[in-house]
This record gives sequence, C-alpha cells and structure tokens, in this order.
Amino acid sequence: MIHLPLVRQGPLRALAVRMVAAVVLVLLAAFAIYADRDGYRDVNEDGLTLLDCFYYAVVSLSTTGYGDITPVTPDARLVNILFITPARVLFLIILVGTTLEVLTDQYRNSLRVSRWRRKLKDHVIVCGYGTKGRAAISALLETGYDKSRIVVVESREVALRQAAANGLVAIEGNATRSAVLLQADVKNCKSVIIATDSDEASVLISLTVRQLTAGQVRIIAAVREQENAALLKQSGAHHVIVSSSTAGRLLGLTTTTPPLIDVVEDLLTPGQGMALAMRSAERDEVGRNPRELKTLVVALIRRGKVVALGGEHAETIDTGDMLIYIRDETNSAVVH
Repeated sequence: MIHLPLVRQGPLRALAVRMVAAVVLVLLAAFAIYADRDGYRDVNEDGLTLLDCFYYAVVSLSTTGYGDITPVTPDARLVNILFITPARVLFLIILVGTTLEVLTDQYRNSLRVSRWRRKLKDHVIVCGYGTKGRAAISALLETGYDKSRIVVVESREVALRQAAANGLVAIEGNATRSAVLLQADVKNCKSVIIATDSDEASVLISLTVRQLTAGQVRIIAAVREQENAALLKQSGAHHVIVSSSTAGRLLGLTTTTPPLIDVVEDLLTPGQGMALAMRSAERDEVGRNPRELKTLVVALIRRGKVVALGGEHAETIDTGDMLIYIRDETNSAVVH
C-alpha cells in the first residue's frame, strides 16, 4: 500500500461528522413531531408517545413510510411539508454524500498515485524510517534534495504515519520483498539507502535490490557490526557504514582529543561553520596542484576512487576529477 503525504482530514473523521449530522436531524424531526403529536393518528388511535415520534421520524426520513402513523390535521401536514420533507431530502444527501465521499477519496487517491508514478524518476529509496533513516533523509533535504523524490519503505504503522505527516511518500511493506521494492520503482531509482535495525535484513534487501536492478542502482547501507560489513558488500552494497565502530571511534576521539571531535561535529552539522562539499574540477584547474587553489581541497575522487592529498608525492588535478573541499557553510549557499 502506498501512503502519500497527508493533505486533508481522514475518512473516519468525515464519516463521524456525517453521522452526527444525521443523528441531529433525526432528533430535530422527532421533537418537532412530538410538539404537534395531537395532529397525528396511529393505527391504535391511542396517541403518540415520544418513542412513536422517533419511530415516525426515522421511517419518514429514510423514505420507508409504513403509513401506520399519519398526519391528519392541517398543522401537522404543514409541518411535514415545510420541515419533514426537506429534512428527508437532507438526510438522503448525508447518506449518499458519505458513499460518494468514500468513492471520491478512492478515485482522488488513485489519481494522485498515478500522477506520482509518472513524475517519479531518479529518486532515492530509504528502507527504514527509524533514527538512521530519518537522519539520512534530513541530510538529503539539507543538501537541497527534493522531498518528492524520496520514497520511504517501512512496515511499522507508526513510522508510516510519521513519514506521511512529514510530507514523504511511504510504501507499506517489507523491503526484503521484490513486490514492495517494485512498488517503489526500484529499477528507475537513483540509489537505495538501507537503514534497517537488523543486519540480516540489510543483507537481504541488498541482495534483492541487486537482483532487481542487475547492480545498476547504487546501494548505501548501514550495519551495526563490523563483521557484517564485508558480507553486505558481497551482497551488492556499494558503500557500507558501520554504525557501532563509527560511534566507538568518535567516543575514543572525544576522550583523547576533544578539539578533534569538535571539528568533526562542525563538518557534519549543516549550516554551522565548516562543511564538506564536492564539485567538478574546472578546466583551468586541470594540471595544477590542489594545494595551489584558493579552495581548501582535502581529497580528489578519480574514477570512483579517493586520492588522498598528503605525503611527498604531489598530486595534480586530472580531467574528470571531483574535488572534495571544505567551505564556509555560514556564508555559502547550498550547492545542488
């Protein structure tokens, strides 16, 4: 099931409003009849009780009309003409409107899903909307990524509601199943982020994505234990982040060299101080030493591999290189 971002009140609330309106209408009709009960005659000819008035209101508004209670005086018939008949029409509108509302919601949701599928291309699929999944999506949004190009795959109902409330498209199901990933259009996506709470599930998702996409889609995964990182790469993941060891290293750095962790946090926190960024090498920079540039370049990406800048060997920039540099996040705009 596909959960699109919430844009209106739920169907249960709309149904409750209509039920309350129908009950209020029955109450008004019953009390109007009770106030003029002497103008009505029933088959027993013993007068109308309050229960009889409710009975007559219900059968009249629902257009059943058994005829066992009838208005006989001019005043009672006038009340039927001016109040009971319009109330009957309004009652039917409420009942039919509820049915039409349900059908309209289904049709509108179908149109929204069709429109969403037509526009969906080069999107990012995030498997899991827990702490890691939410943090990954926040990082994407902070770099200017369009929210409409992010699809969440999650099986927990609470997480699904939260994702939809945050304006994200969420698909209900287990990401290890091919049918669920095909609903997310995995074959045409840009990348898949695996942020589940289980290393075993991460491996299965990676294998499923690789099978469906023939290895053409980039897979980024997080695992808890270092020993599972190699297995995840063998299953098709291009990048694997070990959350436990990374957190452990940060804890160690905080203990031994506290200023160093401050620098790391500054680099990872968007909108504050320094930030890591990447751009293509410009034509006039080819052949030059990265240290000669005004930009503080810390590494090069050459044919998909990282070229570190350090030691005695001086690297020069080649055509097609990507430059990893540090920029001032407080004074620079977000680079898409």
